[in-house]
Amino acid sequence: MQNTSLKHPKARCRIDARRQSAHARAREVHVAAAELERTGRFGLTRTFIQHGTVSVYAHVCAVAQASLAVADALARIGIQVDRSSLLRGALLHDYFLYDWHDPDPAHRLHGFTHPFTARARAEEDYELTACERIIIERHMFPLVPIPPTCREAWIVCLADKACALSETLRGMVAKWQRKRCSRRKGACA
Repeated sequence: MQNTSLKHPKARCRIDARRQSAHARAREVHVAAAELERTGRFGLTRTFIQHGTVSVYAHVCAVAQASLAVADALARIGIQVDRSSLLRGALLHDYFLYDWHDPDPAHRLHGFTHPFTARARAEEDYELTACERIIIERHMFPLVPIPPTCREAWIVCLADKACALSETLRGMVAKWQRKRCSRRKGACA
């Protein structure tokens, strides 16, 4: 059965608009990330792994894009957010600048402590707004028991969880598929 909804000009137009919006958000994230790299140590996030095989850089960019998509959806129903703080807060929410997979005892409680380390590192390199501080410090709610107090922080908190789950599951599925293929001696090549 063929999908006839794509033949309708309005349906095609909506799909094209969504693609353009996603492309515009990716471009917006890229420009903001490049500025953070130019003015601070943001480039170091490329060298640390976050979930599975995903770098901290790729993770925070994905969270930023997801957060902007939520902001765009909210804007369509008349709810506005501080887009600049949302974007920078999303990009800096995991700015802890260390490999939390190292067996260093200081990283043992990473899940509980990294938001505060990330905020401290970000404040060393950048001027942060109050909203950006809240986004960074509270993105791990409820693991860190202080809830977000602004709309932007709630958006990043939820986008972070969605992206982390996706990245972790993607890594687990890939690992399972490699294991399955190796048992079948190259049958999955």
